[in-house]
Amino acid sequence: MPSATPLPPFTQIDSAPPDQKLPTLHDFFHPGGLLANSSLAFEHRAGQYTMAKQIEQSFADHRHLIVEAGTGTGKTLAYLLPALRRAREHKQRIIISTGTKNLQEQLFFKDIPFLETLLGPLRVCYMKGRANYICKQKLYALRDNPLLTGLEEISQFHSILQWERTTETGDRAEVEDLPEHSSLWHKLDARSEVCLGQTCPNWESCFITQMRRKALESDIVIVNHHLFFADLSIKQQAAGAPDAGILPEAAAVIFDEAHELEDIASQYFGIALSNARFEELARDTETMLRAKGVTTSAIESATQTIRERSKLFFASLPSGPSDLGRLEFIDRADFLEARGDAYLGALNSLQRLEGELERLREVDEAAGLRKRTADIRNHLKFLLESTDPNTVFWIERRATSGLRNAARSASGPPQTFAFSTHLLATPIDVSTLLAETLFTHYPSVILTSATLAVAAPDGTPSFEHLKRRLGIPFPKELVVPSHFDYARQALLYLPPGMPPPRDPNFLPQAAEKIRRVLEITRGRAFCLFTSHAQMRELHDRLLSQLPYPLLMQGSAPRHILLQQFRDTPNAVLFGTSSFWQGIDVQGEQLSCVIIDKLPFAVPSDPIMKARTDAITAAGGNAFNDLQVPQAVIALKQGFGRLIRSLSDRGVLMLLDPRIRTTRYGATFLDSLPPTPAPTTSPPSKSSLIRRAHITSVFALVFLAVIPAGNLLLLLSSPSQTGSGFSRDCHFRPLRLSSDSSSTPPGGSSAVRLGGYAFGLRRLTRIAT
Repeated sequence: MPSATPLPPFTQIDSAPPDQKLPTLHDFFHPGGLLANSSLAFEHRAGQYTMAKQIEQSFADHRHLIVEAGTGTGKTLAYLLPALRRAREHKQRIIISTGTKNLQEQLFFKDIPFLETLLGPLRVCYMKGRANYICKQKLYALRDNPLLTGLEEISQFHSILQWERTTETGDRAEVEDLPEHSSLWHKLDARSEVCLGQTCPNWESCFITQMRRKALESDIVIVNHHLFFADLSIKQQAAGAPDAGILPEAAAVIFDEAHELEDIASQYFGIALSNARFEELARDTETMLRAKGVTTSAIESATQTIRERSKLFFASLPSGPSDLGRLEFIDRADFLEARGDAYLGALNSLQRLEGELERLREVDEAAGLRKRTADIRNHLKFLLESTDPNTVFWIERRATSGLRNAARSASGPPQTFAFSTHLLATPIDVSTLLAETLFTHYPSVILTSATLAVAAPDGTPSFEHLKRRLGIPFPKELVVPSHFDYARQALLYLPPGMPPPRDPNFLPQAAEKIRRVLEITRGRAFCLFTSHAQMRELHDRLLSQLPYPLLMQGSAPRHILLQQFRDTPNAVLFGTSSFWQGIDVQGEQLSCVIIDKLPFAVPSDPIMKARTDAITAAGGNAFNDLQVPQAVIALKQGFGRLIRSLSDRGVLMLLDPRIRTTRYGATFLDSLPPTPAPTTSPPSKSSLIRRAHITSVFALVFLAVIPAGNLLLLLSSPSQTGSGFSRDCHFRPLRLSSDSSSTPPGGSSAVRLGGYAFGLRRLTRIAT
């Protein structure tokens, strides 16, 4: 039975704070200032102060700003204080949007309370999407007319009913044991499609109403990107109506984790329709009207027809080779010619329900249901009949049950798994939409993340890709280097002799390299992959070869796997895209990150294909202009999992040889924390003794075995051991004796690998 733990109210402030002036940025951040004298373990970070000053100046100048703040900068405080100062002194509300709910919760439940200990009471509120909150009207309707499925739903319902009597927020996060994908919650949440608005008898006590009031009283409103762009899309469709959306007006927006904006904006400026949406419409219509005692046989017949016709329509859609997955819907005209009857059947069933609901003018719920039905009908027409050139139309089938078996089986008949079918339309280019709805509407938009810049041809960081994709007009730009000392804390290992990723020998050799490195690090690693199939293959190959616990994505929810990884000594976690970002594991438990391939998006993905085609048609180079920059940012995200604090040590191993054998590999290397000038081919005998100038504090080590037993190493002098590599290092050949007693000239017999010293003989085992 679910248990409930109350969250704090939407804002932690019981009364309005006094209008006292907040400290200046200098008084807060400088050594000996307010932050230095706080309970926080303080270390002055020049980049943090610089970032805060640039944000404050951008507010004053009404300018947009892009800030790449390297890991460890302390960027949350760097934007929170300028935002609070602007709101307090100029009576202007600021919205802060995060890429994940985890960061959103960190800001509200950790960073804001900390600042209150220094600054006094602050007017700050915290908002999630409507689906996170309970709808009292739906809960009471289900209580009076319980239509529940199974003992589990009955148990969950009674727990939610008791929780609703005491909760101050209505946030489902308080119900700790409620399953993430609870079918019951979907019947009870406060999504806008069935909201009665001010005609609802529970309007005054509604949790959404309370949340909006708190937001209107707040200086800072903390949201996530999904809520922000869902709200922006609603306001765009409503042509700026004052009561549209849920977020209040603001003078500025700060986007943290801004590297996600294009994908999330594309999702909410597009259209999605699934067979589940038809089923939910039919179910909600029946439930709500039965609870009011106003349902009719005609309506019951209409909802049943919707179920039947929608099943026929979605079953008639084209399918790909494996059924599950994404497929571009390029032949819509041919589909309408061949299967137009299925489409018209679904369309007519919706029109019929609209007509029946029109008869119930005296029933408050009917108006919302009628609008919802009309929206689905209009979306269906757009998806099948629109000729918008800036839209790609596609189909996706997603597994809805048997997920663990699906994750374990790369093949097998897809019909053995239940799946939902989604028909989607996505903007190919969102830059114009964002320029009009976001960057023109708000005087200042601040974009920040640890991964926004991509190296230009001269090796310097550039925001051209981001500006082009998002349509940001004339922003100010700032790059704040990481606060971490990568020369001392991290090692990038590019194993030699790896075949190209498409070579049949890639997987066996990758498995062997991974095994040898994990033996040295004693597990304690993330293995990050670009595909589920490769993840499963390498996991299965290594399962019997390693004595460490192996965890794999798909075997449990992500948060449970992460907790298992933290709690299990020497664990190794295998994951794909969702583990490349938003993960924070500090300390020795994560000492190695292994990446199989450069994370290029699948070129056949409908959205990627449409965007590359559009760039090519416009005379651009889609590979250099889109595919490489996106992969660079993804690689930087994966790299960022390794070093999360000043005391962390670790090794990053990248198995893809293209980073040093292709021309575009230099873009990847130059975009990581600064590295030596990369080589485009493996070292040869003739190049054994040569000089490599390291341009920054990051040491890039190539380990390679060449004939005659020579080992190519980047060596440092005894005085440099343990304190990073010198700016001028030499590649030297070393002949290893059988007893490993050789000592390199002027150097140590060991090098520091991720904070652990290993003898040269041990290093030979890695390289061979």
